[in-house]
Amino acid sequence: MANQNSKDKKKNKKLVLYLIAVLILIAAIVGLIIFQGQKEKEKEVTYDQLYQDIIDKKVEKIEMTIGSSTVTIKYKDSDDEKTTNVNSLQPFAEFVNSQLENNPELKVDYKTPNKFMTFLENLFSFLPTILLVVLIIMIFKMQGIGEKSKVYGENEENNTGVKFKDVAGLDEEKNELVEIVEFLKNPKKFQNMGAKIPKGILLYGKPGTGKTLIAKAIAGEANVPFISMSGSEFIEMFAGLGASRVRKLFEKAKKIAPCIVFIDEIDAIGSRRTSNSGAESENNQTLNQLLVEMDGFESNETIIVLAATNRPEMLDKALLRPGRFDRQVTIPAPDLVGREEILKLYVKNKKLASDVDLKEIAGDTAGFTGAELSNLLNEAAILATRNQHKVIEKSDIEAAIKKITVGLEKHNRVVSEKDKKLTAYHEAGHAVVSKFLETQDNVKEVSIIPRGLAGGYTMYKTNEDKYYISKTELEEKLVALLGGRAAEKIALNDISTGASNDIEVATGIARDMITVYGMSSSLGPISLKVDEPYELQIFGENITDEVGVQVKQLVDEAYIKAQKLLLDHIEILHNVAQCLLEKETISEQEFNEFFEK
Repeated sequence: MANQNSKDKKKNKKLVLYLIAVLILIAAIVGLIIFQGQKEKEKEVTYDQLYQDIIDKKVEKIEMTIGSSTVTIKYKDSDDEKTTNVNSLQPFAEFVNSQLENNPELKVDYKTPNKFMTFLENLFSFLPTILLVVLIIMIFKMQGIGEKSKVYGENEENNTGVKFKDVAGLDEEKNELVEIVEFLKNPKKFQNMGAKIPKGILLYGKPGTGKTLIAKAIAGEANVPFISMSGSEFIEMFAGLGASRVRKLFEKAKKIAPCIVFIDEIDAIGSRRTSNSGAESENNQTLNQLLVEMDGFESNETIIVLAATNRPEMLDKALLRPGRFDRQVTIPAPDLVGREEILKLYVKNKKLASDVDLKEIAGDTAGFTGAELSNLLNEAAILATRNQHKVIEKSDIEAAIKKITVGLEKHNRVVSEKDKKLTAYHEAGHAVVSKFLETQDNVKEVSIIPRGLAGGYTMYKTNEDKYYISKTELEEKLVALLGGRAAEKIALNDISTGASNDIEVATGIARDMITVYGMSSSLGPISLKVDEPYELQIFGENITDEVGVQVKQLVDEAYIKAQKLLLDHIEILHNVAQCLLEKETISEQEFNEFFEK
């Protein structure tokens, strides 16, 4: 199947290249015709002028081709030849012959037409029409859905190859979809009970959570064909092709039913309809056709439409009503147990050292999706190979986590002593402040070795998966973020641009606390998150000013608290910074020793 997909892609590329070549050729021919027309126009002489010039004996030679209305003239005082078109060659020839008596020097030639040249001229005149026909044929070929959609499971050799056992960390979601498999295997059991299985199921969640994987697993478990297509593949530069592809997709599905139709990134065609023209109008047509096709299922047609998106809020409400995508399943990022199960799945073909604890790795990767965990282990395997290790060691995995979360380590970057000292106090400020904030995670590592765009970093040890965050935790998060800037001010009596990202994140958190989470004591529990600025006017004319005041107050209070914590523990701040300047990196154990002393 992979070879077939590769052939389809190559065929599509060739078709596009041919189309571009035809368009360029048409443009060149049109340009040539215009150029030739202008050139000939410069050499043309009017029939009346020619008539008078012959009488005045200004013409030296006249050349006429039998069967043609074009006459070529050469004047006595010019080397250039000019042309004119006559309505009928015979009357003109009679007039010229009548002038020969008075003008014996006038030369008159009669030529017989060259059949080959006449054929070429006729062919050239029809060439734009021929190319236009070729262009239309190619456009129609581009509508072919067979080159776009991928079909798995039409025979034993090209099935999806994915089962529920290959999907880890989504136990509840798999249970929700087991009945879909049952319906595809034995639809009569549900029909006898009078039950209607959902026509469409929408899977939504952040990228990399396994939406496509679980869709393939449903098809693999049910042992039915699986037609896969991306939402963006419906949209083309030619109007009407999107709707045509939707029709052909469902025609194919009806022929091989029972089957699953999977549309990835459905928000590309399923976004809210507008009254705009152009590309928006094309999207509207495609969406309308999708709605019509989903409504047109017969009760005996066992076709289930699965769709995936990471932006469900963008979808048109008509898609989500009962009878279409009437079941929506959230595919979340895995929790601690789920991450451990996913890691177990991905390490089956990898050699691990005996000291590697998958549970510990799962604890250090809170928020990682399945795709990110797979990438983590792949990066660790690459690092182990680069370091000439026989197996993937714990240090390789830790280095891979740092590379993914913080950035690539840059030992060769030249850093001045002044910048090194500033970075040391900045990172020490983050770490020391966090130690005295109850809600913040424990510090795992502090370093002033540049990684990515950062001059240094402070890594935290995540102890739990958090689904809700309290106001106190958010306030203390602001304090931790501003600890770096506070340390610069206290220890060096100066501030730098190094805190710009911290300030940006802190401002964003404070703004969300006021406008989204309703955590303002003066504004109260209201949401100020609106699509258009004018919608805020319902809360009063000065609402934006009040929001700004509240956000600034939160950030200012956090900055003052960060400075106070550092002043109260100034000796620890100096010790941690000095240790960073000497060793560059401090481990969790080494950091905690400063507080035990």
